[in-house]
Amino acid sequence: MALIVRKYGGSSVPTTERIRRVAEQVVRAHDEGHDVVVVVSAMGDATNELLALAQEVDTAPCPRELDTLLSVGEQVSSTLTAMAIHALGASACSLSGRQAGVITTPAHGGARIVGVRPRLVREALDRGMVPVVTGFQGGCVENDEITTLGRGGSDTTAVALAAALKADACEICTDVDGVLTADPTIVPEARPIGHLSYEAMRELAAGGARVLALPGAEYAERYAVPLRVRSSYDEHPGTVVSDAPERPTWYGSPAQVVGLAHDPSRTKITLSGGVDRAGTTAGMMHALAEEGSGFGTAEIPAVPADDGRYGALTLVLPAADAPAALAALRTRRRGIGYDDLTREDDVGTVSLVGSGLRSHAGIFLRLRRTLGRMDVPFEPVTMSDTRISVLCPASLLPDAVRALHKAFVEIPADSPGSPVRESGLPSLVRRRIVRTTSFSGPYGVSPSR
Repeated sequence: MALIVRKYGGSSVPTTERIRRVAEQVVRAHDEGHDVVVVVSAMGDATNELLALAQEVDTAPCPRELDTLLSVGEQVSSTLTAMAIHALGASACSLSGRQAGVITTPAHGGARIVGVRPRLVREALDRGMVPVVTGFQGGCVENDEITTLGRGGSDTTAVALAAALKADACEICTDVDGVLTADPTIVPEARPIGHLSYEAMRELAAGGARVLALPGAEYAERYAVPLRVRSSYDEHPGTVVSDAPERPTWYGSPAQVVGLAHDPSRTKITLSGGVDRAGTTAGMMHALAEEGSGFGTAEIPAVPADDGRYGALTLVLPAADAPAALAALRTRRRGIGYDDLTREDDVGTVSLVGSGLRSHAGIFLRLRRTLGRMDVPFEPVTMSDTRISVLCPASLLPDAVRALHKAFVEIPADSPGSPVRESGLPSLVRRRIVRTTSFSGPYGVSPSR
């Protein structure tokens, strides 16, 4: 039989009744002969409630104490889940992230997993028990501190455990029927995707899709962890994420949009005046990396001036990372080499994810035409064969998502009559449509838990 790691998010365990339903699913799989490891998030909004309590006593709580406090949420849900499994006649034990061997960097609030030593998990499995592990947290061996992994940390915990245990499957159980073509709260017509490559899943997560956190998607790709994203409320098969045969993406091959992602909470920072291409970009990247200020999820769309110099350099990053990034850039202003810095909030990104996207001029032309008809102003942020992201006002983001979903998913990009099939633009023209540079580190902060 199989070794399965199952992660249940906060929306799957918001009440004790739902915890009992989860326990029934786990015991059923265990009774079928499978070894099951469960990873749980905090119940419902427990993390936000704990954070609110902390801010009532200190508007800027100590990161160490905050990590210790927030880790309590997962400990509550893991122990209750183990109790519910016991009540159904199976044997279970709850384990904290540190007990499960999740080893992290020392950064409080956004630690990275650097290794997993699941000795206690293996011992529990060997005794026929169901280990129930707290997600979102681990321990740093350098200082023996409790650390948390940031939003989406439970996804990363589950994938990292699956990789260390060489599990046959890692199931991310949530409140939707797998990975959908768009956010169903904005696009009711969004439909589940049966299969995604690791690359496509990573790009959707990077674009803001909340069903799987970006670090978890990257970890799964790095270690080829077989993933399934499915509902914890019904038996829908969900979405399988695995290696897929590479499709040719040169001009003339089919372009395919598999889904859309959006992120309504971005900040645009612009450096202007005396900005040169190599020096300023390198200086900005160094400043962000040194401070850990949003480097992992930042993107730099660069538009050259007429004289070949970069008259302005724009940084797009999560709004939560903006204060630290601004402080780092201002502190190193002279070394970076810019004259002025401006910040624009209330902006968001919408992303097309698929294959062959940059190779076909028709894809971007169709995007531009679609948003133009909706009077949605936008700026290109990232353009690659697997993802095109544009920045637009956050208030218009839902309209943009609905319009692009209709244009590219409900009416496939390579359908008869689409600009992709009709376009015969030469490669030089296609290259001039947009020129962007982006970078993405392996451990960004995800909007989901």
